[in-house]
Amino acid sequence: MMFILSKLLLFLLFPITWVLVLLVSALLVKNTKRKRWLLLSCLIVFYLFSIPALLKVYAESWRYPATSTVKSPTYSCAIVLGGFSSEKYDGGAYFNWAADRFIQAIKLKASGQASHILITSGNASIKPDAFKEADWVNTQLKEMNIPDSCILIENRSRNTIENALYTKQLLAKTHLQPPYLLVTSDFHMRRSMLIFQKTGVNVVPYPCNYSTTVSKFNWGNFLPSSVTFSEWDLYTKELVGYIVATLHKY
Repeated sequence: MMFILSKLLLFLLFPITWVLVLLVSALLVKNTKRKRWLLLSCLIVFYLFSIPALLKVYAESWRYPATSTVKSPTYSCAIVLGGFSSEKYDGGAYFNWAADRFIQAIKLKASGQASHILITSGNASIKPDAFKEADWVNTQLKEMNIPDSCILIENRSRNTIENALYTKQLLAKTHLQPPYLLVTSDFHMRRSMLIFQKTGVNVVPYPCNYSTTVSKFNWGNFLPSSVTFSEWDLYTKELVGYIVATLHKY
């Protein structure tokens, strides 16, 4: 039931849904005055959610509070949330737009700030032989000569809640002491921190993969952009996911 409700809420909150509802309503209504107001409202909503300026304001308020990661010179483990690679048509994989998560993990290991890297990501598919991101990433780490002894792989999780639950189980079997660094995209950090903290995993935020919302403000931010609509999708999903995570029983 929660899954269905979350999907419904997500659909209702997408800005493009509002635009389409207003446009269709304007086309169907007979009253001329009401039609004009609906069309005007459609244009206003479309404009507001297509300009980077509004998204920048929202993203800034959504961003997880700044917390220095230099609480300790080194951490025993960097927990890296998946979603930064995708399956290819031939069964292989490639790094996608969120690859900065992987890059930052390598940098943390190379600099000595994290002694271990834990990759947590499975596959939401019901197919038993489906592509598992963590397994593929493991091969990439080995190609970069990261020792097996420094790699932890969690390949069962299908979402961020399971990321936290299975990561907690895996870490309990090791000698690695908290706190751990939590590496994920900036827009995803608020929800991730909520889930890991409620699960009982002591983590310090290490945001990365920043979007265009952190670029310097300029008057061009008031010009419509198709990219802005896609970024609103990311933040809308995070909002719904945060609500679900708040209601979820751990």
